[in-house]
Amino acid sequence: MSVSVVVPCYRSANVLPRLVARLNAVLPDIHPDHEIVLVVDSTDATWDAARALALEFGHVQAIRMARNYGQHNALIAGIRAANGERIITMDDDLQHPPEELPKLVAALTDDLDLVYAVPETEEHGPLRNLTSWGAKSLVMGRTMGIPNADILGALRIFRTFLRAGFDQVSGPHVSVDIVLSWTTTRVGSVTVRMERRAEGRSGFTLKSLTKHAINMILGYSTKPLRMVTYLGFLIGVCGLLLTARLIWLYFTGDTKVAGFTTLASLVTIFSSAQLIGIGVLGEYLGRVHAHGMGRPTYVIRESTDQRRKAQNLLSW
Repeated sequence: MSVSVVVPCYRSANVLPRLVARLNAVLPDIHPDHEIVLVVDSTDATWDAARALALEFGHVQAIRMARNYGQHNALIAGIRAANGERIITMDDDLQHPPEELPKLVAALTDDLDLVYAVPETEEHGPLRNLTSWGAKSLVMGRTMGIPNADILGALRIFRTFLRAGFDQVSGPHVSVDIVLSWTTTRVGSVTVRMERRAEGRSGFTLKSLTKHAINMILGYSTKPLRMVTYLGFLIGVCGLLLTARLIWLYFTGDTKVAGFTTLASLVTIFSSAQLIGIGVLGEYLGRVHAHGMGRPTYVIRESTDQRRKAQNLLSW
């Protein structure tokens, strides 16, 4: 079956030629019918490098986003533009060695629809590994209820028919892994070798990872609303216990209870609970409002594939 490799590109003008060269050495052995889709999500010289590669190699397609929308938004744009029967997604920084792709392809057996690559050893720092574990196990696993969340990663292969699950995806906050989890339960993994980043630093920081986790929780789960309900019950129980204690102290003649302090504590607790509830509801309403405004998942400024089609029509 033919294969498409989708690569979101962000500030990687110097790395892309090396990445494409290594992919060109590997992909023909996987299948003669292959393509590389470069989705440029930055406003620097990365587009010039991607366009030059697309003009040099007929199996390379370059897509330029109108602005920076984020990695997952760029991935969805590339996935929708892919033509292969199997789609591989990978990073542009050479941390995912192209030479390991045959392992990934071989792992996609007839009984599986989606395979994730699991690194032999993590190449990130301790803080990044910790936040990555938290995002996978706590957010994706427990909060989102995604099975086998610990194997999730940016290097993956899946059958193209799963792309139908992206048809209704819209809005600025999207997650490829969550949408894929809606489309199939036939998921596997394979251990591969990872390399260090070729140059530069990752755009993912603790702040951006935390923001992404919050977006995923509020965008794809109602558990925060349920947690607010539980918080309300908990505070209600505490309030009943405190009331019972005050009644007991009243009938036993203990008048040392500071009424103002007790009242102030109750007001503070209930005010805090109300503000938390309003804040969570406000986040959800804000997302509904943003979705109603029709904010796009992405906008493509230009694509080399469109130019090829136009040239073919003119020559015909």
